[in-house]
Amino acid sequence: MEMGLNNKTALVTGSTKGIGKAIALELAKEGVNVLVNGRNNEEAEQIVKGIKSAYPTTSPQNAAADIVDMQQREALLEKFPYVDILINNMGIYEIMQYEDITDEIWEKYFRTNVLAANSLSKYYLPKMLEKNDGRIIFIASEEAIMPSGLMPQYGMTKSMLLSLAKSISMLTKGSEVTINTIMPGPTLSENVQQIIEGIYANEEMTFAEKEKHFMIHNQPQTAIQRFIRPTEVGRLAAFLCSPYASAFKGSPIRMDGGMIPTIY
Repeated sequence: MEMGLNNKTALVTGSTKGIGKAIALELAKEGVNVLVNGRNNEEAEQIVKGIKSAYPTTSPQNAAADIVDMQQREALLEKFPYVDILINNMGIYEIMQYEDITDEIWEKYFRTNVLAANSLSKYYLPKMLEKNDGRIIFIASEEAIMPSGLMPQYGMTKSMLLSLAKSISMLTKGSEVTINTIMPGPTLSENVQQIIEGIYANEEMTFAEKEKHFMIHNQPQTAIQRFIRPTEVGRLAAFLCSPYASAFKGSPIRMDGGMIPTIY
């Protein structure tokens, strides 16, 4: 399916690895000129070169910056003053015990996972509304509505993204601008794969066997009994960025592999 995104420009935060990288690649596949963001300039440049090689008709650019840092964020916005698509993907997570989470850690997660995305959205949204065209997508998590208790500081920020997306979506009434949130379930990022490999380092098992064993014993509530692949999230994001998804406005879109019970 051709998505009607040719020659659009997209800023994908945290797009040197994992879900962000997959979204960047799927958008480039649709002819989007992707601005690759990450804190490491060399990593961002490597992804840019890979996208250009795979999709030579597009014009990816290096948008390396620590968007949590106000000065670096402002420099990024000055360099790229307009985008058609903003994917707020960048975020941090870590398994932590509630009693070990200090006020400083709560604040760090709030600044990183919420305020950085809010600042970018606040800057680009008026420009999108003026043009009457644009897409903003927040990448949340199943933790936003079904916290596991394993990382309260992370789940809190993902719940906040749902509220933020819905609130600012109200500003798009009557326009062709849309703001939505994707809630992926457990996803096989590079970091997650390393963790699984480490857990079964002494086992004579293929990765597929390790993955299945881990899901059965640690995530038995999932219906797919495997990790979601970043590419799957990337494809959904590309669709939501397309003109065919114009009826999705302020929507929290679950992609949890059947992990969350349906509540009527």
